[in-house]
Amino acid sequence: MANWREITTVDQWKDVLDSSAQKPVLLFKHSTTCPVSANGLREYEDYLSKDNEGVDYVLVKVIESRPVSNQIAEDMKVKHESPQVMLIKNKFPEWNASHWSITNEHISAVLD
Repeated sequence: MANWREITTVDQWKDVLDSSAQKPVLLFKHSTTCPVSANGLREYEDYLSKDNEGVDYVLVKVIESRPVSNQIAEDMKVKHESPQVMLIKNKFPEWNASHWSITNEHISAVLD
């Protein structure tokens, strides 16, 4: 089972972005006040419950870490949405989905 780690600073984000050159990153942008985001987080964690060690898993709480969330949107040139999941490879957003499109099945189709 894989686990996600939370990033809370822009410096941590820069490290994650740099690390995507060696290993893909699946980033989840989560709003802690939104029921749709809570559902997306459950789907994200359902996917992580499988053996998924080939990817780093990262979570950003968009309200608590707004500067990080904004920097991700700027660096990736992907409009901010919440919830949002983004696959980053070689410092490039290969895929993203938001809201009800975040499902275990959808993530599996992209990553497996």
